[in-house]
Amino acid sequence: MTLHMQRFPIHFLRPKLFMIDITLMKTATVADLRNEFRRVAAWLAHGEEVEIRRRGKPFARLSPIARAAPGRGKKIDFTAQLRATWGERVFSSREFRLMRDYERDGEDG
Repeated sequence: MTLHMQRFPIHFLRPKLFMIDITLMKTATVADLRNEFRRVAAWLAHGEEVEIRRRGKPFARLSPIARAAPGRGKKIDFTAQLRATWGERVFSSREFRLMRDYERDGEDG
């Protein structure tokens, strides 16, 4: 895999003043996708575009999906879920042991 630089012609704006527009893009071959996909996936995870080349010529361009701003998801209230399922019921140690044994043995017993 190589770091490919696309070069654009130098645009002369005024005498002794010029502008060079160079973009850097990671490149990978089709074989690199097959053999080194983790590396290409890491580039995409970091927000970089990757140009795919087949037989030395550009074939495709992979770009990362724009993600929503990271934020905290909604917290799950497990206590509320348990209360919705079982109400205010308190299990005895015998009932608890029977349920645990049933889960360990499975439905077939």
